[in-house]
Amino acid sequence: MSDIHILAIESSCDDTSAAVLKNNRVLSNLIADQSVHQSFGGVVPELASRAHMQNIVPVVHEALSKANIVPEQLNAIACTRGPGLIGSLMVGLSFAKSLAWSLEIPFIEVNHMQAHVLAHFAEAPEPEFPFLCLTVSGGHTQIVLVKAPLEMEVVGTTIDDAAGEAFDKTAKMLGIPYPGGPLIDKYAKGGNPKAFEFPRPKVKDLDFSFSGLKTAILYFLQKQEKQDPDFIQKNLNDICASVQYRIVDYLLYKLKMAAEKYNINQIAIAGGVSANSHLRSELERLGKEQGWQTFIPKFEFCTDNAAMIGVTAYFKYLENDFAGWDTGPTARYGF
Repeated sequence: MSDIHILAIESSCDDTSAAVLKNNRVLSNLIADQSVHQSFGGVVPELASRAHMQNIVPVVHEALSKANIVPEQLNAIACTRGPGLIGSLMVGLSFAKSLAWSLEIPFIEVNHMQAHVLAHFAEAPEPEFPFLCLTVSGGHTQIVLVKAPLEMEVVGTTIDDAAGEAFDKTAKMLGIPYPGGPLIDKYAKGGNPKAFEFPRPKVKDLDFSFSGLKTAILYFLQKQEKQDPDFIQKNLNDICASVQYRIVDYLLYKLKMAAEKYNINQIAIAGGVSANSHLRSELERLGKEQGWQTFIPKFEFCTDNAAMIGVTAYFKYLENDFAGWDTGPTARYGF
């Protein structure tokens, strides 16, 4: 089979991304972010969709140019169908379908969360099947049993909030600007992770819950500020380190349970929170302790990016799994 060239587009939230792949290897992967949301403390859906409309043409043009590929060389165009913000998804889908139609090539729809898992196949080393992937982001926390590129089973998920949301909401309590997760990681480096003890949530089996932890952090901060109004400012690094320690400890506690239950030693992480330095280092440490082979993606493949959409689309292309022109966006999209 000759090489397959795919243009992939990701627009599920506030980043407009385009990538060009040759088979499952990345030739270009560009992202245009949206600073407009910072003053609001979170993503504003209407502003996000408008920014996508402004960004998508130049980002796609630059991705093709950097890959030294012209549209006529493409074999397919792929795009995120969901989960995500409907307005943002609609921009990417409309553009991708229109371009595929005009070029008379297949259109491939991709599940965003499935793509996070398959980002591990954008470059070597690649995990062997079956493997477990802890997928953690602002909207999702899942343990996925990956049996084949397009055969996955969610064996553990959050029953309320996601790990990324716990980071961001904690940051908001601390007065840290959005997006707060990376800044908590930064401040935690100068703090003591055992300075303050927060409870490990108790949920049966492999599921997660973060709402109780967020409440415990809120009540702790309120109590301390009554005694000392400058408590947060004086202890910011220690608070960040202690919160981060508990979230990461909880994630890996459940991941270890899953590895033992399914007797699997191929272990991966994915999603925006997988960029967290403490999670990455603790997974490596635990992996050595447990005899796992661990897989940690490059930073550019952790956050929302079109390269992971392209990798997934490559596997779907091999199966002739193409989408119809009536394909629409979906805010919730399970495997």
